[in-house]
Amino acid sequence: MYYYEPAKGHGLPHDPFNAIVGPRPIGWISSQDREGRLNLAPYSFFNAFNYIPPIIGFCSVGRKDSLNNIEQTGEFVWNLATRPLAEQMNLSCAPVAAEVNEFELSGLTAAPSSIVKVPRVGETPVAFECKVSQIVQLKRADQEEVPSWLILGEVVAVHIAEHLLNNGIYDTAAAEPILRGGGPADYFELGNLFKMAGRRPDHQTSSPSSLTPCRRCSSAVAASSAATAPLNTCPSRTL
Repeated sequence: MYYYEPAKGHGLPHDPFNAIVGPRPIGWISSQDREGRLNLAPYSFFNAFNYIPPIIGFCSVGRKDSLNNIEQTGEFVWNLATRPLAEQMNLSCAPVAAEVNEFELSGLTAAPSSIVKVPRVGETPVAFECKVSQIVQLKRADQEEVPSWLILGEVVAVHIAEHLLNNGIYDTAAAEPILRGGGPADYFELGNLFKMAGRRPDHQTSSPSSLTPCRRCSSAVAASSAATAPLNTCPSRTL
């Protein structure tokens, strides 16, 4: 087994960290400064962190325009990066001056949001309007600060294209999301779906034979007429 300590270097042609923790959903973030100048940029460190209220977050490695804008206004929008929008998403990551409008640079529409002042990408099928809950500068284990900031936001409004709702159930595959890989140009599309029932130990014993289906998952499955629940989607447990 290959072994290395990150503080001493990985000794490989490319750092494997991003490839191992991946593929990851993309944080395609729109923001604006207090003067109303727009910014749109993708972030590879992004995910969801809470159900109620829904909270998402992304990390700015270095001080970027998105971070500066969000500090000023307290708002941002996450836009789903899809396969049909991959080229536009890639154009929006160009290292340009703060006054350059990446919506225009990428040929995208700045569609009005419903609650926040920041516009969303009009062409994306899904968007989350967010208000900032926390901005945290990251630290090493020895508490030394590093030039990276985690921006967390509460989702206050959700936009979903009607064709992605199949009998009220969101169709992840139909949305064609793209995911970030570990190499400098690596992206992924969704692969094969498989399902596993969410299970939990009985309160009286932790033996494998005592595992019982999660009531919340079972209820959701029954409601959707599905046979089993997707892997790691039990809303009643911390993953």
